[in-house]
Amino acid sequence: MELTQIRLLVSDFPAVYRFYRDVLGLKPQFEAESGPYAKLSRDTGQAAIALQDRAQMADVLGRLGAEPEGYRALVVLRVDDLDAAHAELLSRGAEFTREPGPMGDRLRVAYLQDPEGNLIELQEWLTLREQAGGAPTREA
Repeated sequence: MELTQIRLLVSDFPAVYRFYRDVLGLKPQFEAESGPYAKLSRDTGQAAIALQDRAQMADVLGRLGAEPEGYRALVVLRVDDLDAAHAELLSRGAEFTREPGPMGDRLRVAYLQDPEGNLIELQEWLTLREQAGGAPTREA
């Protein structure tokens, strides 16, 4: 078995598609703003996020129940410089639910949501180095 993607079931496909494409800067495999399916990824790496229209999938499965409440997924994106990524996404209209800050001594994180309420974590990996004060520093 090979994991090929994580797929989010969404109700407002165009809004979520534009968010991942225009705000997060992921590249669509093909243009599909109206859905019912799209796969988006970065230029590097193999990980991808796919979007599937919830109503279309309900037709396929014959069931999906009511709209879920609260956070349904956590999408994690690693960045080299969290402060730079945060500033860039703010300039594209992103609204953060938690500003950049530490999570333990190995990560710095920030959180935002997509238009469907899926939580997105931006994470910058830190390395511990022996320095005055023992403060974590960015990995070189």
